[in-house]
Amino acid sequence: MLIFWIIAGWVGLALLPWYGVEDFLTFSWLAEGWPLDPDLAPAAVLVAKGEKLWLAPLLLALAAPLMVLGRAKSDPVHARILIAAGGFGFAWLVAQGLGIGLRGFTAPWLEALFGPLGERQFGMGYGALLTASAFLFLFTQGIAARGAVGGDVFVAGAIGGVIAVVAIFVFFPIARMLMAAFVSDEGRLSIGVFAAKVTDGRIWGLGCLSGGRCGAAWNSLGLAVLVGVLTTALGLAFALVLTRSGFRHKRSLRALTVLPIITPPFVIGLAIILLFGLSGAVTTGVADILGIRPTRWVYGLPGVLIAQVLAFTPIAFLVLIGVVEGVSPSMEEAAQTLRASRWQTFRTVSLPLMRPGLANAFLLGFIESMADFGNPLVLGGNFDVLSTEIFFAIVGAQYDQSRAAILAMVLLGFTLGAFYLQRFWLGRKSYTTVTGKGDAGVHPAMPKGLAVPVHVVVALWSAFTLVIYGMILYGSVVRLWGVDNSLTLKHYVTAFSLAWGEGGLRWTGSAWDSFWTTMLIASAAAPLTAAIGLITAYLLTRQDFAGKKSFEFGTMLSFAIPGTVIGVAYIMAFNVPPIEITGTGLILVISFIFRNMPVGVRAGIASMSQLDRSLDESSLTLGANSWQTFRAVILPLLRPAILAALVYSFVRAMTAISAVIFLVSARYDMATSYIIGRVENNDYGLAIAYSTALIFVMLAAVGLLQLLVGRTRIGRRTSFGQGH
Repeated sequence: MLIFWIIAGWVGLALLPWYGVEDFLTFSWLAEGWPLDPDLAPAAVLVAKGEKLWLAPLLLALAAPLMVLGRAKSDPVHARILIAAGGFGFAWLVAQGLGIGLRGFTAPWLEALFGPLGERQFGMGYGALLTASAFLFLFTQGIAARGAVGGDVFVAGAIGGVIAVVAIFVFFPIARMLMAAFVSDEGRLSIGVFAAKVTDGRIWGLGCLSGGRCGAAWNSLGLAVLVGVLTTALGLAFALVLTRSGFRHKRSLRALTVLPIITPPFVIGLAIILLFGLSGAVTTGVADILGIRPTRWVYGLPGVLIAQVLAFTPIAFLVLIGVVEGVSPSMEEAAQTLRASRWQTFRTVSLPLMRPGLANAFLLGFIESMADFGNPLVLGGNFDVLSTEIFFAIVGAQYDQSRAAILAMVLLGFTLGAFYLQRFWLGRKSYTTVTGKGDAGVHPAMPKGLAVPVHVVVALWSAFTLVIYGMILYGSVVRLWGVDNSLTLKHYVTAFSLAWGEGGLRWTGSAWDSFWTTMLIASAAAPLTAAIGLITAYLLTRQDFAGKKSFEFGTMLSFAIPGTVIGVAYIMAFNVPPIEITGTGLILVISFIFRNMPVGVRAGIASMSQLDRSLDESSLTLGANSWQTFRAVILPLLRPAILAALVYSFVRAMTAISAVIFLVSARYDMATSYIIGRVENNDYGLAIAYSTALIFVMLAAVGLLQLLVGRTRIGRRTSFGQGH
């Protein structure tokens, strides 16, 4: 591995363009004067020509590791040189990137210290990326050689890699965004301005206790707690029906649970308005039957709560299904052997072992509700929440970045509070049930006292979900929703028409460009999101290292920030050097990876909490290293978590709204931004038709992912007519 990273570093320095090149992967830059054009030249060529001399120390830093190629790893000099060279090279690269921008030095004190700089530099490109990676992993190899994390190169590299990418793509943009909280209208830093805005009555007001309106903070907190509890309960109910009952149509029920998560949230909101709005089918029907006047009850807390529970229950289900399946049947059978009833077994054995899944499901539901933007925007009415307040502070007439940053800090405080309450509830108890020993037990059926209400709740919620999607499907085939309800397919034809021409098949529909872009971006983001999330979960559950709590906090931070803030923060951070990626497809992929990564982390932690460490220890004892153990032992037992991470990251990339609004460009237009454009033009039929097509496409993609990932096989008998 050492020689690999040394070679990679020199390739980045001496062969690849140092600064960003448009369409790099098409290799068109090779025919554009390489390496004569300074904008396309590698760093080594620029230094040799006397340009960009601030890059010269990188050459020296990368030459130093060549001195240790013949030395034994146990030699102290080996570790010292790698740590010094890797650490200095990475730190220098970051420092020169932040210190020199488009117009020379980025800070007045740098110009005062070194004098004006006539040259400029653009954003870093693939050459800088490869070289930075080489410095980072040379540094982690040196740390491992010193004995850190047991001298394990894979673990040290994984920790260093995750810390680096989270720092660059989470902390850096959020820090730039939050700095605006202390900026006055005159552009100066001011504690007084921050104090005045953070205590604003519109955030913390309690007017609702006296017939008025409460502040956005209390509204968001109350809504998030309700959503977290309800989605966890519903997710558990669905998981129990699928694993602890003789229900015959389990595949159909599993598919139904995924439907809401693959639907753009504002489309669910529109369907709810059609049903329960002032002129909605249910509202007018009930009003006629009871002889009462229709009201706007759905606009506010009730409507947002219904929409969010409908949208986020699948997240809880995806986390809980693996945990419920992972509970050892042998423990449950042992309790029954000791004459415990089914209810006693469930209450004292099964349910306590599900606590990691329940806690993680609640946390994800809470965070999702806090960060949700689409549902409160459509159904919120006068019910103000933090996410929409942030949006209007940024894009509204007020354009107050300071207020938006303060609101984001309040939201983050609530989310971190939920995170630590979850850790306190779980405590230090062990929830291990998969130990590597044979387990051919059968999960017992639910006790009758539990089975009846669970089946009733699942049946009612499934019926409600089907009604919602019936309204969506119906809205896509009517000429003008609510005005002319004659059936037509014109919306599908407009969006997805095809034609044969001289050049063959042509995609003439107006939606094709955004559709293929969305598919490409989502397909690239999903596996990367799952990989980073599961590796992070492995480090958190299987490794002990300094700063572990801060490490876990960092991986959850992006999920706690609304997508609107993520979008604006990315624009502020990545529109100028050292990383210029706004307007590219890369910024969309990166935003999806770090926005959705916490789902993979939480699902992985919930599943790995049930895997005994003796599995790892046995593999290591037999001579496997950590990477081989992770790949051959841990991953095969994490298929539910892998599937949850892949499904969630793919469909969220397909249906994301808030961050996408700020990050799309004319060249990289996403499906949701196209749909919003149609809604703004009152072309609801086309918007719903496109959304309906996306639902079917994502259902097919989810089915394909299930086939590719497969299911965990733990060698258990079958029950209820199906395997477990």
